[in-house]
Amino acid sequence: MSRRTRLLRLTVAGAAALALAGCASTAAPAGTDSGSDEGWVTPGKITIATGEPAYYPWVIDDDPASGEGFEAAVAYAVAEQLGFAAEDVVWVRTGFEEAIAPGPKDFDVNLQQFSITDERKESVDFSSPYYETTQVVVTTASSPAADATSIADLQDLLIGAQTGTTSYTTIESVIQPTQSAQAFNTNDDAKLALENGQVDAIVVDLPTAFYISGVELTDGVLVGQLPNPDGETGDEFGFVLAKDSPLTDEVTAAVDALREDGTLDELAAEWLGGEGQAPLLQ
Repeated sequence: MSRRTRLLRLTVAGAAALALAGCASTAAPAGTDSGSDEGWVTPGKITIATGEPAYYPWVIDDDPASGEGFEAAVAYAVAEQLGFAAEDVVWVRTGFEEAIAPGPKDFDVNLQQFSITDERKESVDFSSPYYETTQVVVTTASSPAADATSIADLQDLLIGAQTGTTSYTTIESVIQPTQSAQAFNTNDDAKLALENGQVDAIVVDLPTAFYISGVELTDGVLVGQLPNPDGETGDEFGFVLAKDSPLTDEVTAAVDALREDGTLDELAAEWLGGEGQAPLLQ
């Protein structure tokens, strides 16, 4: 065999080996449709955060890994849409304010009823909304708020909500009470203040209102839903991601697909029943 022939064969064999290696390197890793592990906290896994504790009806028994509760179910549906198996979902916990603060994140996505707002978008990314709700006034049968049938009936009362939430800002912008809205660290703290008579009523989102009034309060009363400010939609909940995350478009596409095929509506009907039972206050 001539030297030229041997070199030609070696060149062809080397090119074939490089081609095979190139094919192997471009194969999509498990758990992603994009063919890239870029941006994920752990390659091959999706790390999802929620609150601690996580409340019914968003998560049942504070166990998001069960997939039970509206947000737990939505999380697994989005993970599946992105190409992840259930066993590749990793759950972590964060505080509400911590999750929307600027800076790096230890999660890929976070959901714990985060309302999508322009102010928050300055610090984090949001997916498209997976749920739209209204804000509801909750009280007890012994409170003066129990007989309220209009927003005007609430304006001279002391009303509270969890700080940093749309519920809190809605008190000031829609009810416009004569006394400043009372801020609490959690919905549990607000509920306790209501039970103790420290406030006359509290404001929470609609699904939470059904649970607090029907399960947690022995004499709970749904006073009614608050209207949206003029020109605004209802309170929209989205997945939170790190600012400028390379995953934002993928997660948004997954949420959009679940909305379009009716999955989000089906999950809302399963876990967030009771729509329309709270009258609209004017």
